[in-house]
Amino acid sequence: MKDILLPKIRDYIITIIGISIISFLIIRLIPGDPVTLMLGERGASPEVIKTLHENLGLDRPLYVQYFKFITSALQGDLGSSYLTNQKVTHEFLSRFPATLELGICSMLFAIILGIPCGVFAAVKRNSFFDYFLMSSSLTGYSMPIFWWALILIIVFSVGMGITPVAGRINIAYDIDYITGFLLIDTLINPELIEEEGFKPFFSALHHLILPAITMGTIPLAVIARMTRSSMLEVLGEPYIMAARARGLTDFKLHFFHALKNALIPIVTVIGLLFGSIVTGAILTETIYSWPGIGKWLVASIFAHDYPSIQGAILFIAIIIVSINLFVDILYGFINPRMRNQ
Repeated sequence: MKDILLPKIRDYIITIIGISIISFLIIRLIPGDPVTLMLGERGASPEVIKTLHENLGLDRPLYVQYFKFITSALQGDLGSSYLTNQKVTHEFLSRFPATLELGICSMLFAIILGIPCGVFAAVKRNSFFDYFLMSSSLTGYSMPIFWWALILIIVFSVGMGITPVAGRINIAYDIDYITGFLLIDTLINPELIEEEGFKPFFSALHHLILPAITMGTIPLAVIARMTRSSMLEVLGEPYIMAARARGLTDFKLHFFHALKNALIPIVTVIGLLFGSIVTGAILTETIYSWPGIGKWLVASIFAHDYPSIQGAILFIAIIIVSINLFVDILYGFINPRMRNQ
């Protein structure tokens, strides 16, 4: 296991450095000047623009700017936002719980439905249920997120009035953010519960339904198809036939024997999807006006807020690569043979 982890940790570091360099250069290729956007095209003289360039360090060579950025980042300082003058680290961490809460709920939705559907599709191979599930998963995977989100809003929010159109909680509730997860914060605040009962919790849950379904649809389709494919390979193994001959019930046979040995590719997919779903909620958060890092990153890109964009991308890269590393470590617990390699 040690021989496996050390190269992966080395690759982890190289990947983070590579992403930081590429993102730093690509950001500078975005047309437009952040200083001009800050001051307005008619809002300042060339002398003022030049002075602000110098104050922000934008007049220095790119390699000097990158060295300053990466040196400060290693010390935990990602600079300050051009828009709000707040520390980028504070801006990111204040919004990350909203994105993480949405991502976790989306993945729970995808896993709870995706794995059982994949198992049943494999068990009922070539049946109507199998064909229906695979067709539905292909449709779900192919749908653009923005289109699917708008359909859900039109049907359930505008048409039926079942769910809110946007936001994270009813603005009438004054929430003290303790963990940043509203589903938790609305339950651990005694004063809020005494005044409002569990209404704030159900309001937060109510606002979470459509965004979670929107973000969880594609992972649901991928997990279902991967589970089916992995289960079909395992169900043909001799030990499954032997377990069936011993009289095990179908439930124990499929969900304890077969699924356990089919989990490695499923866990890999879940890990990769979770990394992308937590950090790739840009469209969903923008459409539902969800106050997470996706919505913040879009606003930063339009404003050419270099420190915020660089900091967000670096954080996102660290999260995705860390999740992949965690999945590799998890392999050793799922498949004991990998511990001895």
